[in-house]
Amino acid sequence: METIKSNAEISSLFANGKRLHTSYLTFIVVRNEKQHDRPGRAAFIAGKKLGNAVWRNAAKRRMRALCRELDGPWRGYDVIFLAKSNIVQASYSKVLAACDDTLKRAGVR
Repeated sequence: METIKSNAEISSLFANGKRLHTSYLTFIVVRNEKQHDRPGRAAFIAGKKLGNAVWRNAAKRRMRALCRELDGPWRGYDVIFLAKSNIVQASYSKVLAACDDTLKRAGVR
């Protein structure tokens, strides 16, 4: 899985991306026309304001697992997974169902 690590690229995605909200996380999605034949990329962000290092690591592990289970990253898309405070406490199946529905409605999956 190719991840986005550059601060400049992440800032660009925040500025130009479409935001898709669930109760557990926010997706920021950008269609990458130049790289439609290459695999997509993903970034996983859990902010310091939401919890300590233990919570942030758990949130990132859960978001990476969601991405893998939903067959991401998706070809032609750059996606940021932005954690919300209740992503770790909610059951995995509820989070997975909410993410799947949101990405299908947006046409990413």
